[in-house]
Amino acid sequence: MRLDKALTLAGYTRTEAKAMIARGRVRVTGAAVRDAGMAVRPEDVLLDGAPLQAEREVYLMLNKPAGVVTATEDARLPTVVSLLPEKYRRRKIGPVGRLDRDVTGLVLLTTDGQLAHRLISPRWKAEKLYRARCEGALGEADVRAFAGGIELADFTARPAQLRVLSSGEFSLAEVTLTEGKFHQVKRMFAAVGHPLVALERLRIGCVTLDERLAPGEYRSLTAEEVAGLRRMTELDGGE
Repeated sequence: MRLDKALTLAGYTRTEAKAMIARGRVRVTGAAVRDAGMAVRPEDVLLDGAPLQAEREVYLMLNKPAGVVTATEDARLPTVVSLLPEKYRRRKIGPVGRLDRDVTGLVLLTTDGQLAHRLISPRWKAEKLYRARCEGALGEADVRAFAGGIELADFTARPAQLRVLSSGEFSLAEVTLTEGKFHQVKRMFAAVGHPLVALERLRIGCVTLDERLAPGEYRSLTAEEVAGLRRMTELDGGE
């Protein structure tokens, strides 16, 4: 790839890349290079004597706070992408699927469009785990209703697993499902007579929200987490 492209993949603008090259700050296989169009391998590039950390694709997890929209841009409200440093926003990173504005928890963001598409596609049935707090006492009848598939106004939800953690005036439960249509979890709880008070997403497929992340914080996915997502969506060589 072009030398300036290798630098932009490391988070610099093309203008910054060209300026660094012109000033002799960039070396390729030990030699200073001032040709921005030179064909290089990123692993051969040094910037100020240090290896260039070029990311071919970016994979992040974010602990989404309430009030933030799951979008790349919004005219009025903060977005999950606006919580990231500029070096990621330059890469045209985007969220995988969406969470409602008042829902908190795990959001995956990536530049890998093929993986993102498969994670939200019904074909690969990526499990999503939520922790829900709702009104009223949840019981066995509600567990059976979720397991049988709840009929909503416009579709019947796929069978989902409801695990009641506590039951009373307000109940706490975990729900696992393999689809994520508009307001689906809220609508499912409302359909069994238990309106939601709060909802947090804890897991997508094999990736669980890092409990060390405070609301609004993010981290890169580990190599093992990325590999797990690629295996479950058959992007590791299988089709």
